[in-house]
Amino acid sequence: MQLAIFPLRINILPDGVLPLRIFEQRYIRMIAESQKRGMGLCLLGKSIDGGFSPLLTIGTRVEIIDFDQLADSTLAVTMKGMERFRIHAMNVEADGLLSAEVDILPGWEHAPLLPEQHILAEKLGQLFYEHPDYAAYYPAPQWSDACWVVQRWLEVLPLDAEEKFNLMASNDFHDALHFLLRVVQEEEAAVHRH
Repeated sequence: MQLAIFPLRINILPDGVLPLRIFEQRYIRMIAESQKRGMGLCLLGKSIDGGFSPLLTIGTRVEIIDFDQLADSTLAVTMKGMERFRIHAMNVEADGLLSAEVDILPGWEHAPLLPEQHILAEKLGQLFYEHPDYAAYYPAPQWSDACWVVQRWLEVLPLDAEEKFNLMASNDFHDALHFLLRVVQEEEAAVHRH
């Protein structure tokens, strides 16, 4: 499968929703052609010597669920994550737009959160409550679905791109789930110490 690639410093996973402002011509073209050719978002890695940032090779195919042409000629688009992919060949088009030959990766299996994992849903619910604009993108949150909860956490948690990449590249959500539980439990312990 071939996709136009949008390199970003933020990520989205399947069932995630991401609002963006698009102003560069090549990306406006990407949006215009997205129905025909499809598009994917990939994380940019840490910049090398403060310059070039490598593109990480696991991304998410996205579909546009809403868009609006703004007065300043930029586009406001809302994208939904569909499925993860791995890049195996890249191409740079004349205007600098990246395209890639990708293999779609199997989706993570959905499973219920276990009672001792519910803290992840509670903390995410708190985040939704504190950020109603963000929560509005998820009118039907799946609080009891471990896969859904883990994917939303991986989108919002401020981790290094490489760390996110390693968790996203996994065949299932279990590594990410254990990592997130550790982060949340350490934060809880720190709060109780003070």
